[in-house]
Amino acid sequence: MNRIADNALKILRLLPRAALILMLLAAPVLAVPAMRADAGSTIEAPALKKSGVGFVLLVSLRRG
Repeated sequence: MNRIADNALKILRLLPRAALILMLLAAPVLAVPAMRADAGSTIEAPALKKSGVGFVLLVSLRRG
């Protein structure tokens, strides 16, 4: 009976620590949907003009 009581006390001592660790691990996961819900905070850069230089560089490098 004493062994069962000791085990129960050990488990009860570990529960607050385990709950704290679980909350710290779950906080970022639970914060992601909240950040995605607010679309007003997204800042987008203007689209760059395509100049086609990349293809010319690719062909010139393959020949050389």
